[in-house]
Amino acid sequence: MFSSSDLLTGDQQMQGGQMDALKAPEGDLHILFSIPCGISLALPAIGVREVIALTPDRITPVPNTSPLLLGILNLRGQVIWVADTGQFLGDETPINTDRPEMVVIAIEDEEMIVGLAVDEVKGMEWLDSDTIRPSSNLNDKMAPFIRGEWVLDLEEEQTLKLLDPITILRSARWGA
Repeated sequence: MFSSSDLLTGDQQMQGGQMDALKAPEGDLHILFSIPCGISLALPAIGVREVIALTPDRITPVPNTSPLLLGILNLRGQVIWVADTGQFLGDETPINTDRPEMVVIAIEDEEMIVGLAVDEVKGMEWLDSDTIRPSSNLNDKMAPFIRGEWVLDLEEEQTLKLLDPITILRSARWGA
């Protein structure tokens, strides 16, 4: 067996400090985003089909449906429902659809797919599930969908809440 350093030339081996940046990441990859009230959330990347930036007029409203749903979206020939993620989680502030571009995170499990409209995508990050703690200060509508949280800044009480995409997809709330 050989290591990656065996593949390096003499000059490259001397620059060992630069090789430290190439270490394998710890934890699982997550997509980070926020909802209109400012809560920061994360979804495991494994359950995310794709992230779509689109103009709001590409979402077609459907009358007589749940107020949580913004409408439907044609995603490469497949029609998917798009939800206001904040309102789904109990936030009273609706997502602003009067802007040039919206972001929808398409989550899927088996044959089920739903688009979650979010306020802002903040990026992707490797997060260690071993450092997650039980969530605090959750409203009753949000609690069933949160697995826990990471503490980002203890002094300012900033947290990153981990959503459970399977629970969201299978929620009875969609029929409400």
